Amino acid sequence: MSFSLLEIFDLIGTIAFAISGAFTGIQKKMDIFGVNILAICTACGGGLMRDIIIGNIPPQMFVDPFYVAIAAIVANVVFLFMYMEKELPGKHANIYDFVFFVFDTIGLAAFMVDGATIGVRAGYGNNAFLLIFLGFITGVGGGLLRDILSLKMPAIFVKHVYALAVIVGGISLIISHMICHIWQISMIIGFSVVILIRCLARHFLWNLPKVPDRS
Repeated sequence: MSFSLLEIFDLIGTIAFAISGAFTGIQKKMDIFGVNILAICTACGGGLMRDIIIGNIPPQMFVDPFYVAIAAIVANVVFLFMYMEKELPGKHANIYDFVFFVFDTIGLAAFMVDGATIGVRAGYGNNAFLLIFLGFITGVGGGLLRDILSLKMPAIFVKHVYALAVIVGGISLIISHMICHIWQISMIIGFSVVILIRCLARHFLWNLPKVPDRS
């Protein structure tokens, strides 16, 4: 069986976001059903929003539930692993945080590429603004649902230039395609830019300006 580059990014994003969703559900003391729902919403929520925007009704996750099934399988594997290692989050909080960051970042980058590529395939290749937005909403949509459902402030508003990394990655994808005219190369460049910005932001503690707390 061979996979296209888009399908590879789809699979990477689904697995990565399912892991981040499952970890969040476990951290929030959800049962196995809650962990599964959160993982599926995280993995498929961005694609759901993307499909609604471009009029792909019913959304792909309902037409072909392959990635829903992948997300559920990953969620149950993570749940069983954590169930057998109950002390892991408490004893190694820094490891938990790093693992969450890695998979959240990979999912973010992969789905940004996925959203822009689906936009091109849907016939919107000449609308750069729409392609960047589709990459943005596909990248952050699942994490947004994850944070809302787990009663957390969405990361796109507070954390390490989270949303900005996706926007810059999308712009990089479009500009690189204008230069090289090879979409597959542009996909890899856009993916890499998101990863790079997120890693730099974590290392140097970059954040966008906020109004200081004067209380």
